[in-house]
Amino acid sequence: MEKLRGCGLLIKQIHDELRKNANNALRSQDITLVQLAALEALNQATEGQCSLKELEQVLYVAQSTAAGIIARLEQKGFVEGFGDVEDRRIKRVRITTAGLTCLQTALHCRFDAEEQLLSGLTETERDIFYSLLKKVRDSL
Repeated sequence: MEKLRGCGLLIKQIHDELRKNANNALRSQDITLVQLAALEALNQATEGQCSLKELEQVLYVAQSTAAGIIARLEQKGFVEGFGDVEDRRIKRVRITTAGLTCLQTALHCRFDAEEQLLSGLTETERDIFYSLLKKVRDSL
């Protein structure tokens, strides 16, 4: 039972440290981790665009939070918002060329951070770790 209580705290500590390190590494790109997630979601969407509502669901955030993320990305020129052709009430967002450039650089930063995180593990341990993380996530 003692191990289970400590597990949640360890996960939180790892998450907090990863978020802090990632945001520090991404600062040079003028982007945060959640903004990177939005750019990545847009890049993976059909034609590099989706509705604000779809972004809310992908990022697991409230509408107001998604709107704020997109507003900051628009100010930086990484995305552009526009009305849906068929329904002007729907706000759509697309990634720009500057956003794609930023995304590629930021993904390298994230890769480096993940390499540092896993540096103490062998390749077999990495595979097991990843498998266990997915298993825990899928059980929630």
